Amino acid sequence: MLTSVAVVAAAGLTLAGCAQSSSAADATGSDKKLTVFISADTNIQDLWQKTLIPAFEKANPGYDVSVDFDLHGLHDQQTVAKLTAATVQHKDPGYDLVDAGFVAQLAASGLLTKATPTDIPGLKDVPSDVRAAGGVGGIPYRGSSVVLAYDTKTVATPPKTLDDLLAWIKANPGKFTYNSPDSGGSGGAFVTTVLDKSVSASDRTKMVTGYAPETETAWDTGFATLAGLNPYVYQKGVYPNGNNQVLDLLSSGQISMAPVWSDQFVTGKKTGQIPANIAYTQISDPSFTGGASYLGIPSASPRQKAAETLASWLLTPDAQALVSDSISGYPVIALAKLPAPVQALFKDADIAHLRPGYFATMSADMNKAWAQKVPGK
Repeated sequence: MLTSVAVVAAAGLTLAGCAQSSSAADATGSDKKLTVFISADTNIQDLWQKTLIPAFEKANPGYDVSVDFDLHGLHDQQTVAKLTAATVQHKDPGYDLVDAGFVAQLAASGLLTKATPTDIPGLKDVPSDVRAAGGVGGIPYRGSSVVLAYDTKTVATPPKTLDDLLAWIKANPGKFTYNSPDSGGSGGAFVTTVLDKSVSASDRTKMVTGYAPETETAWDTGFATLAGLNPYVYQKGVYPNGNNQVLDLLSSGQISMAPVWSDQFVTGKKTGQIPANIAYTQISDPSFTGGASYLGIPSASPRQKAAETLASWLLTPDAQALVSDSISGYPVIALAKLPAPVQALFKDADIAHLRPGYFATMSADMNKAWAQKVPGK
Protein backbone atom coordinates (compact mmCIF):
# COMPACT_ATOMS: atom_id res chain seq x y z
CA MET A 1 0.00 0.00 0.00
CA LEU A 2 1.16 3.53 -0.76
CA THR A 3 2.13 5.65 2.21
CA SER A 4 0.19 8.85 2.75
CA VAL A 5 3.01 10.91 1.24
CA ALA A 6 3.13 8.65 -1.82
CA VAL A 7 -0.61 8.97 -2.35
CA VAL A 8 -0.29 12.75 -2.36
CA ALA A 9 2.63 12.65 -4.78
CA ALA A 10 0.77 10.31 -7.10
CA ALA A 11 -2.15 12.71 -7.19
CA GLY A 12 0.18 15.48 -8.34
CA LEU A 13 -0.86 17.75 -5.49
CA THR A 14 0.88 19.27 -2.50
CA LEU A 15 -0.27 19.15 1.08
CA ALA A 16 0.48 22.83 1.36
CA GLY A 17 -2.32 23.48 -1.13
CA CYS A 18 -4.59 21.14 0.77
CA ALA A 19 -3.94 22.95 4.02
CA GLN A 20 -5.07 26.18 2.38
CA SER A 21 -8.38 24.56 1.51
CA SER A 22 -9.09 23.85 5.19
CA SER A 23 -9.07 27.56 5.92
CA ALA A 24 -11.83 28.05 3.41
CA ALA A 25 -13.71 25.14 4.92
CA ASP A 26 -13.36 26.70 8.34
CA ALA A 27 -15.26 29.74 7.16
CA THR A 28 -18.33 27.53 6.94
CA GLY A 29 -17.29 25.18 9.70
CA SER A 30 -19.75 26.29 12.37
CA ASP A 31 -21.35 22.85 12.45
CA LYS A 32 -21.18 21.40 15.95
CA LYS A 33 -21.88 17.80 14.93
CA LEU A 34 -18.50 16.09 15.35
CA THR A 35 -17.16 12.60 14.74
CA VAL A 36 -14.21 11.23 16.71
CA PHE A 37 -12.31 8.38 15.06
CA ILE A 38 -10.77 5.98 17.59
CA SER A 39 -8.21 3.28 16.84
CA ALA A 40 -7.70 1.51 20.17
CA ASP A 41 -9.05 -1.05 22.61
CA THR A 42 -12.58 -1.12 24.04
CA ASN A 43 -11.57 0.73 27.22
CA ILE A 44 -10.80 3.83 25.14
CA GLN A 45 -14.08 3.45 23.26
CA ASP A 46 -15.88 3.36 26.61
CA LEU A 47 -13.90 6.34 27.87
CA TRP A 48 -15.20 8.45 25.01
CA GLN A 49 -18.74 7.17 24.72
CA LYS A 50 -19.58 6.74 28.40
CA THR A 51 -17.57 9.52 30.01
CA LEU A 52 -15.92 12.21 27.88
CA ILE A 53 -18.60 12.84 25.28
CA PRO A 54 -21.53 13.10 27.75
CA ALA A 55 -19.50 15.47 29.95
CA PHE A 56 -18.40 17.60 27.00
CA GLU A 57 -21.92 17.86 25.58
CA LYS A 58 -23.25 18.87 29.00
CA ALA A 59 -20.60 21.55 29.37
CA ASN A 60 -21.05 22.72 25.76
CA PRO A 61 -24.75 22.79 24.84
CA GLY A 62 -25.49 22.40 21.15
CA TYR A 63 -22.63 19.99 20.41
CA ASP A 64 -23.35 16.48 19.16
CA VAL A 65 -20.37 14.10 19.18
CA SER A 66 -20.32 10.54 17.82
CA VAL A 67 -17.63 7.86 17.56
CA ASP A 68 -16.26 5.78 14.69
CA PHE A 69 -14.35 2.89 16.31
CA ASP A 70 -11.70 0.55 14.87
CA LEU A 71 -10.87 -2.19 17.39
CA HIS A 72 -7.10 -2.73 17.78
CA GLY A 73 -6.49 -0.45 14.79
CA LEU A 74 -6.96 -3.32 12.35
CA HIS A 75 -7.63 -0.89 9.50
CA ASP A 76 -5.08 1.81 10.31
CA GLN A 77 -3.49 1.80 6.86
CA GLN A 78 -6.86 2.20 5.17
CA THR A 79 -7.75 5.03 7.54
CA VAL A 80 -4.53 6.90 6.78
CA ALA A 81 -5.19 6.45 3.05
CA LYS A 82 -8.74 7.75 3.46
CA LEU A 83 -7.58 10.85 5.33
CA THR A 84 -4.87 11.46 2.73
CA ALA A 85 -7.29 11.18 -0.17
CA ALA A 86 -9.77 13.52 1.51
CA THR A 87 -7.04 16.10 2.06
CA VAL A 88 -5.81 15.89 -1.54
CA GLN A 89 -9.33 16.06 -2.97
CA HIS A 90 -10.49 18.84 -0.61
CA LYS A 91 -13.30 16.62 0.68
CA ASP A 92 -14.75 16.12 4.15
CA PRO A 93 -13.00 13.01 5.58
CA GLY A 94 -15.92 12.30 7.90
CA TYR A 95 -13.66 12.57 10.96
CA ASP A 96 -13.09 15.74 12.97
CA LEU A 97 -10.77 14.39 15.64
CA VAL A 98 -8.54 11.30 15.43
CA ASP A 99 -7.44 9.32 18.51
CA ALA A 100 -4.92 6.79 17.21
CA GLY A 101 -1.34 5.62 17.42
CA PHE A 102 -0.68 6.94 13.92
CA VAL A 103 -1.37 10.60 14.75
CA ALA A 104 2.35 11.41 14.63
CA GLN A 105 2.45 9.86 11.14
CA LEU A 106 -0.45 12.06 10.07
CA ALA A 107 1.36 15.08 11.50
CA ALA A 108 4.58 14.23 9.65
CA SER A 109 2.61 13.87 6.39
CA GLY A 110 1.02 17.29 6.77
CA LEU A 111 -2.50 15.96 7.20
CA LEU A 112 -3.34 17.69 10.47
CA THR A 113 -4.18 21.24 11.46
CA LYS A 114 -1.33 22.83 13.40
CA ALA A 115 -2.13 22.75 17.10
CA THR A 116 -1.16 25.89 19.03
CA PRO A 117 -2.05 27.30 22.46
CA THR A 118 -3.73 30.18 20.65
CA ASP A 119 -6.34 27.90 19.08
CA ILE A 120 -6.26 25.24 21.81
CA PRO A 121 -5.60 27.12 25.08
CA GLY A 122 -5.26 23.93 27.13
CA LEU A 123 -1.98 23.15 25.38
CA LYS A 124 -0.22 25.84 27.42
CA ASP A 125 -0.53 23.54 30.46
CA VAL A 126 1.15 20.57 28.72
CA PRO A 127 4.97 20.15 28.96
CA SER A 128 6.62 21.35 25.75
CA ASP A 129 8.53 18.07 25.26
CA VAL A 130 5.29 16.10 25.42
CA ARG A 131 3.68 18.41 22.87
CA ALA A 132 6.68 18.19 20.54
CA ALA A 133 6.66 14.38 20.56
CA GLY A 134 3.29 14.37 18.79
CA GLY A 135 4.56 16.40 15.87
CA VAL A 136 2.90 19.43 14.30
CA GLY A 137 -0.78 18.87 14.93
CA GLY A 138 -0.45 16.22 17.66
CA ILE A 139 -2.51 17.04 20.76
CA PRO A 140 -1.63 14.99 23.88
CA TYR A 141 -4.63 14.26 26.08
CA ARG A 142 -3.78 11.26 28.27
CA GLY A 143 -0.84 9.05 29.12
CA SER A 144 -0.07 5.51 30.17
CA SER A 145 2.76 3.02 30.29
CA VAL A 146 3.12 -0.74 30.09
CA VAL A 147 4.03 -2.47 33.34
CA LEU A 148 4.79 -6.04 34.39
CA ALA A 149 1.83 -7.62 36.19
CA TYR A 150 2.30 -10.77 38.26
CA ASP A 151 0.50 -13.17 40.57
CA THR A 152 1.78 -12.74 44.12
CA LYS A 153 0.62 -16.27 44.96
CA THR A 154 3.12 -17.81 42.56
CA VAL A 155 5.77 -15.08 42.18
CA ALA A 156 7.51 -14.10 45.40
CA THR A 157 10.05 -11.75 43.81
CA PRO A 158 9.26 -10.32 40.36
CA PRO A 159 12.02 -9.65 37.81
CA LYS A 160 13.73 -6.26 38.02
CA THR A 161 15.34 -6.07 34.56
CA LEU A 162 14.58 -7.33 31.06
CA ASP A 163 17.32 -9.97 31.38
CA ASP A 164 15.77 -11.14 34.66
CA LEU A 165 12.36 -11.36 32.98
CA LEU A 166 13.68 -13.39 30.05
CA ALA A 167 15.39 -15.77 32.47
CA TRP A 168 12.17 -16.10 34.51
CA ILE A 169 10.15 -16.97 31.41
CA LYS A 170 12.47 -19.84 30.58
CA ALA A 171 12.56 -21.04 34.17
CA ASN A 172 8.74 -21.05 34.39
CA PRO A 173 7.42 -22.51 31.11
CA GLY A 174 3.81 -21.81 30.28
CA LYS A 175 3.41 -19.10 32.92
CA PHE A 176 4.04 -16.01 30.79
CA THR A 177 2.54 -14.59 27.63
CA TYR A 178 1.96 -11.40 25.67
CA ASN A 179 -0.54 -10.53 22.97
CA SER A 180 0.49 -10.25 19.33
CA PRO A 181 1.85 -6.72 18.84
CA ASP A 182 -0.64 -5.85 16.11
CA SER A 183 -3.55 -6.58 18.48
CA GLY A 184 -2.61 -4.31 21.36
CA GLY A 185 0.04 -2.04 22.80
CA SER A 186 1.00 -4.13 25.82
CA GLY A 187 2.30 -6.91 23.58
CA GLY A 188 3.82 -4.31 21.31
CA ALA A 189 5.68 -2.80 24.25
CA PHE A 190 7.14 -6.18 25.20
CA VAL A 191 8.31 -6.82 21.64
CA THR A 192 9.71 -3.29 21.33
CA THR A 193 11.59 -3.63 24.61
CA VAL A 194 13.21 -6.93 23.62
CA LEU A 195 14.19 -5.47 20.24
CA ASP A 196 15.59 -2.31 21.85
CA LYS A 197 18.01 -4.33 23.94
CA SER A 198 20.14 -4.67 20.78
CA VAL A 199 19.37 -1.31 19.15
CA SER A 200 21.83 1.58 19.43
CA ALA A 201 20.70 4.86 20.96
CA SER A 202 21.13 6.67 17.65
CA ASP A 203 19.08 4.10 15.73
CA ARG A 204 16.35 4.14 18.37
CA THR A 205 16.05 7.91 18.09
CA LYS A 206 15.44 7.50 14.36
CA MET A 207 12.85 4.76 15.01
CA VAL A 208 10.95 6.90 17.50
CA THR A 209 10.94 10.18 15.58
CA GLY A 210 10.29 9.04 12.00
CA TYR A 211 10.40 6.27 9.44
CA ALA A 212 13.91 4.78 9.15
CA PRO A 213 13.64 1.32 7.51
CA GLU A 214 17.43 1.18 7.10
CA THR A 215 17.72 0.65 10.87
CA GLU A 216 15.49 -2.43 10.98
CA THR A 217 18.38 -4.89 10.64
CA ALA A 218 19.14 -3.95 14.25
CA TRP A 219 16.02 -5.92 15.20
CA ASP A 220 17.42 -9.27 14.08
CA THR A 221 18.91 -10.21 17.45
CA GLY A 222 15.71 -9.29 19.28
CA PHE A 223 13.49 -11.28 16.93
CA ALA A 224 15.72 -14.31 17.42
CA THR A 225 15.30 -13.89 21.19
CA LEU A 226 11.51 -13.67 20.83
CA ALA A 227 11.34 -16.75 18.59
CA GLY A 228 13.46 -18.56 21.15
CA LEU A 229 10.79 -17.92 23.80
CA ASN A 230 8.09 -19.85 21.93
CA PRO A 231 8.60 -23.14 23.80
CA TYR A 232 8.28 -21.31 27.13
CA VAL A 233 5.26 -19.03 26.68
CA TYR A 234 1.66 -20.03 27.33
CA GLN A 235 0.42 -22.30 24.51
CA LYS A 236 3.95 -22.48 23.02
CA GLY A 237 4.01 -20.03 20.17
CA VAL A 238 0.31 -19.19 19.98
CA TYR A 239 -0.33 -15.66 21.22
CA PRO A 240 -3.47 -13.99 22.62
CA ASN A 241 -5.43 -11.49 20.55
CA GLY A 242 -5.54 -8.19 22.41
CA ASN A 243 -4.66 -6.66 25.75
CA ASN A 244 -7.86 -7.89 27.43
CA GLN A 245 -7.22 -11.56 26.67
CA VAL A 246 -3.87 -11.32 28.44
CA LEU A 247 -5.49 -9.73 31.50
CA ASP A 248 -8.13 -12.48 31.53
CA LEU A 249 -5.46 -15.21 31.50
CA LEU A 250 -3.63 -13.52 34.36
CA SER A 251 -6.76 -12.88 36.43
CA SER A 252 -7.95 -16.49 36.04
CA GLY A 253 -4.60 -17.92 37.17
CA GLN A 254 -3.74 -19.56 33.86
CA ILE A 255 -0.52 -17.55 33.71
CA SER A 256 1.55 -15.86 36.42
CA MET A 257 3.08 -12.89 34.62
CA ALA A 258 2.48 -10.62 31.63
CA PRO A 259 3.02 -7.08 30.33
CA VAL A 260 -0.16 -4.98 30.69
CA TRP A 261 -1.23 -1.37 30.30
CA SER A 262 -1.04 0.61 33.54
CA ASP A 263 -4.44 2.24 32.98
CA GLN A 264 -6.21 -1.05 32.21
CA PHE A 265 -4.59 -2.67 35.24
CA VAL A 266 -5.54 0.04 37.72
CA THR A 267 -9.07 0.23 36.33
CA GLY A 268 -9.42 -3.54 36.56
CA LYS A 269 -8.33 -3.47 40.19
CA LYS A 270 -10.90 -0.76 40.96
CA THR A 271 -13.74 -2.71 39.37
CA GLY A 272 -12.70 -6.04 40.86
CA GLN A 273 -12.07 -7.64 37.46
CA ILE A 274 -8.45 -8.13 38.48
CA PRO A 275 -8.15 -9.97 41.82
CA ALA A 276 -6.26 -8.65 44.83
CA ASN A 277 -3.43 -11.17 44.42
CA ILE A 278 -2.30 -9.56 41.14
CA ALA A 279 0.29 -6.78 41.53
CA TYR A 280 2.55 -4.89 39.16
CA THR A 281 6.06 -3.51 38.87
CA GLN A 282 8.28 -1.92 36.23
CA ILE A 283 11.43 -3.46 34.79
CA SER A 284 14.58 -1.63 33.75
CA ASP A 285 17.45 -1.91 31.26
CA PRO A 286 15.29 -1.14 29.33
CA SER A 287 11.90 -0.37 30.83
CA PHE A 288 8.67 -1.02 28.98
CA THR A 289 7.45 1.81 26.77
CA GLY A 290 4.90 4.47 27.59
CA GLY A 291 3.99 8.08 26.99
CA ALA A 292 1.20 10.32 25.82
CA SER A 293 -1.64 9.40 23.50
CA TYR A 294 -2.31 12.02 20.85
CA LEU A 295 -5.30 13.44 19.05
CA GLY A 296 -5.22 15.16 15.69
CA ILE A 297 -7.63 17.42 13.82
CA PRO A 298 -7.61 16.50 10.10
CA SER A 299 -6.92 19.64 8.09
CA ALA A 300 -9.64 18.60 5.63
CA SER A 301 -12.39 18.68 8.25
CA PRO A 302 -14.77 21.60 7.67
CA ARG A 303 -15.48 21.77 11.42
CA GLN A 304 -12.16 23.14 12.62
CA LYS A 305 -13.32 25.50 15.36
CA ALA A 306 -15.70 22.97 16.85
CA ALA A 307 -12.97 20.30 16.86
CA GLU A 308 -10.59 22.73 18.55
CA THR A 309 -13.22 23.42 21.20
CA LEU A 310 -13.47 19.70 21.98
CA ALA A 311 -9.69 19.23 21.98
CA SER A 312 -9.14 22.17 24.31
CA TRP A 313 -11.88 20.98 26.68
CA LEU A 314 -10.08 17.65 26.98
CA LEU A 315 -7.12 19.53 28.49
CA THR A 316 -9.17 21.20 31.23
CA PRO A 317 -8.74 20.01 34.84
CA ASP A 318 -12.28 18.60 34.84
CA ALA A 319 -11.70 16.49 31.73
CA GLN A 320 -8.26 15.34 32.86
CA ALA A 321 -9.74 14.25 36.18
CA LEU A 322 -12.38 12.25 34.28
CA VAL A 323 -9.65 10.46 32.30
CA SER A 324 -7.85 9.64 35.53
CA ASP A 325 -11.00 8.42 37.27
CA SER A 326 -12.35 6.43 34.31
CA ILE A 327 -9.27 4.61 33.01
CA SER A 328 -6.49 5.70 35.38
CA GLY A 329 -4.83 7.53 32.52
CA TYR A 330 -1.88 9.76 33.38
CA PRO A 331 -2.79 13.46 33.22
CA VAL A 332 -0.85 15.50 30.67
CA ILE A 333 -1.38 18.89 32.30
CA ALA A 334 0.33 20.16 35.45
CA LEU A 335 -0.68 18.07 38.46
CA ALA A 336 -1.07 21.21 40.56
CA LYS A 337 -4.18 22.06 38.52
CA LEU A 338 -5.89 18.77 39.38
CA PRO A 339 -7.85 17.61 42.45
CA ALA A 340 -5.82 16.34 45.41
CA PRO A 341 -6.73 12.63 44.92
CA VAL A 342 -5.46 12.77 41.32
CA GLN A 343 -2.27 14.50 42.42
CA ALA A 344 -1.67 11.77 45.01
CA LEU A 345 -2.32 8.95 42.52
CA PHE A 346 0.15 10.26 39.93
CA LYS A 347 2.77 11.99 42.07
CA ASP A 348 5.46 9.56 40.82
CA ALA A 349 4.30 9.45 37.20
CA ASP A 350 6.24 11.93 35.08
CA ILE A 351 4.79 11.66 31.59
CA ALA A 352 7.64 13.74 30.16
CA HIS A 353 10.15 11.00 31.00
CA LEU A 354 8.44 7.80 29.90
CA ARG A 355 10.21 5.73 27.22
CA PRO A 356 8.30 6.30 23.95
CA GLY A 357 7.34 3.61 21.46
CA TYR A 358 8.23 3.55 17.78
CA PHE A 359 6.91 5.88 15.10
CA ALA A 360 3.68 4.49 13.59
CA THR A 361 5.21 3.26 10.32
CA MET A 362 8.11 1.66 12.21
CA SER A 363 5.61 -0.11 14.46
CA ALA A 364 3.75 -1.37 11.41
CA ASP A 365 6.98 -2.84 10.01
CA MET A 366 7.78 -4.36 13.40
CA ASN A 367 4.37 -6.03 13.58
CA LYS A 368 4.75 -7.55 10.12
CA ALA A 369 8.27 -8.79 10.89
CA TRP A 370 7.11 -10.29 14.18
CA ALA A 371 4.30 -12.20 12.43
CA GLN A 372 6.81 -13.63 9.95
CA LYS A 373 9.64 -14.42 12.34
CA VAL A 374 8.20 -15.29 15.75
CA PRO A 375 4.93 -17.28 16.17
CA GLY A 376 5.23 -21.01 15.99
CA LYS A 377 8.97 -20.97 15.33
